[in-house]
Order: sequence, then structure tokens, then C-alpha cells
Amino acid sequence: MSDATHAMTESEVLNALEEAGAILRGHFQLTSGRHSDTYVQCARVLEDPVLTTRLAASAAARLTGRTVDIVAAPAVGGIIIGFAVAQALGVKFIFSERVEGRMQFRRSFEVPSGARVLIVEDVVTTGGSVAEVAELVADAGGEVVAVVSLIDRGGDKAFAHEFVPLLRLEVESWDPSECGHCAAGVPLDSPGSRRLS
Repeated sequence: MSDATHAMTESEVLNALEEAGAILRGHFQLTSGRHSDTYVQCARVLEDPVLTTRLAASAAARLTGRTVDIVAAPAVGGIIIGFAVAQALGVKFIFSERVEGRMQFRRSFEVPSGARVLIVEDVVTTGGSVAEVAELVADAGGEVVAVVSLIDRGGDKAFAHEFVPLLRLEVESWDPSECGHCAAGVPLDSPGSRRLS
């Protein structure tokens, strides 16, 4: 099997993240609102089209036996990897965006009634954005067949669908009221995309 078609293992995904400088250390506010001393900046990996294609093919390989009609991803983090997974599966791709704080399908994107939808995200901590996309799919009459992510940061999830991460990376996170870095006055960085307009 060539390197381009080889399904990446968890250790290969972790090595790719480390080599790309995607694992950051400091004091971060995650998209979920929780705080952590570790942040995974998947954009550093997804800026490489060849690697992104390999990651997407690896995700598609883990979905054997499932029928997918559409891939849906939450903006902004899920757009690149969502598109790449849709391309690997040979299906249509759509994404949701926040409008006044709530996820919506815009740009004439729609989920036909009965469509089998794969939700793709870059990093999942609590899965709040994934749960919002799943609700949009259900409201349209579609069915979520699974959720794929590059990284599962661990912890309880806000969704109950089958979850297929390429890498499980157990990283501690805290409620801001329990954050030792905040108590010590360490400056907070918020590199996520939730607050983008």
C-alpha cells in the first residue's frame, strides 16, 4: 500500500500533529468555554493538502459498511477536513455557520429528508458544535450515521451518535472558575473559531 493510500494509525496522526507544531502549550480558552494548558491547532496540519487528504482517506477507511449521502461540518474548524472527507467518500459537502450565536445551514445548503449525514469536526472536546449540527440534520429529516473528528480531547460528549476520532488525545480542561492559570494571572489565549463573525 502506498503512503498516499495507507490508513494512518493513531501514532502517525499524533506524529503529524507534533511535526506540524499543532500541539501548543500555555493557557487557552477552548471553543467549549473550558480552559486548558494544551491546545491543538489543527489548522497547522490542515494547511498541508497532501496530509489533509491522507487524514481524510484514513477517516473514510474507518467508515466501512456505513452509507453516507452528505458530509456536514460546523464552521470554521470542520470545513477543511469535512470537505476532504466528503471528497474521499465521493459525496456532497455542506457546512453550518453561527448566526447570532446559533448554528444554521445558510448559502442554500440543505439536508434532504431521509439523507444519511456524516458530521465531521476537527477537534471535539464537549461536542457542543457537533450536537448543534446533529439537531439541524434531525430538524431537516436527515439521519446522522456517525461523527468523525481528527482529535477527541476526551470528556463527556453533548451528542450520543457513534463517534470515530482519528486520535484520542486526553488533555485536561477546567471550568474557568476552577482554572489555576486564571488564579495565577497567566494571560489567556483564545485561538478557537467560535467567536469569529
